Amino acid sequence: MRAAFQGEPGAYSEAAVFEYFNQTEVSAVPCASFERVFEAVCSGDCQYGVLPIENSLAGSIHQNYDLLLQNPLWVVGEHYLRVSHCLIAQPGTTLDKIRTVMSHPQALAQCAGYLRNMPDIKIEPVYDTAGSVKIIRSQEDPSLAAIASIQAARIFGMQVLAEHIEDNQANFTRFLVVATEAVHPAGNTKTSIAFTLKNEPGSLYRAMREFAIRDIDLCKIESRPLVGTPWDYLFYIDLTGSTEDGNVQEALDNLQQFAPMLRILGSYPSRKPTPNS
Repeated sequence: MRAAFQGEPGAYSEAAVFEYFNQTEVSAVPCASFERVFEAVCSGDCQYGVLPIENSLAGSIHQNYDLLLQNPLWVVGEHYLRVSHCLIAQPGTTLDKIRTVMSHPQALAQCAGYLRNMPDIKIEPVYDTAGSVKIIRSQEDPSLAAIASIQAARIFGMQVLAEHIEDNQANFTRFLVVATEAVHPAGNTKTSIAFTLKNEPGSLYRAMREFAIRDIDLCKIESRPLVGTPWDYLFYIDLTGSTEDGNVQEALDNLQQFAPMLRILGSYPSRKPTPNS
């Protein structure tokens, strides 16, 4: 079984692959971009894609919300990964020598408080956390540091200058697992949908009412600009329950009557983060 992820070996997305699946039964396939992850699954090269969708400190990864709607894949699972960041540099380097810190923008945002306490530091966003470690290894510059996992430091033979530098220990990233075929989970489930509404008074209230009157819990609501129609928006919602539940299906049927577009992204087993994840 092959599961695609964005980044280099040692990336947090790779760790999510190995935690979600049985590590002995999955081959984690690195991809240069999130678009490549979707392409790998759509083409059949990989059976699954594992994509970060939101972080408890830095918020949503909006690009992946957009890519979910642009590709004909289903959400079939979710996973919460406990993220612990390290400051990584060349072997033999000391903290006072560091002048530039690079990493993925999300990791930099999650460590903003720590970085503010480093005077005269230049922040440089790059494509991936583990990729930032690969970059500093190739440049062999003792003034460069990266923010990534301790596993990335080990893979690339770099030195860890500091551990647990994230601004809050309750730092989790939620990942979605995508595939070409939908699943039909039983028990504790979650459903993700996307829809548009007419720009008129009460339209959002009317949509939310369909779920409220049926006691359907909305776990997350995200709005995104609707490309091509300025000041109109797409809404992404995660709700408790499955599309096979009568109350959920009834709410979606009613929503579809007045939503210009409604897409079911998938129903899947619901997971919760654990403190020691």
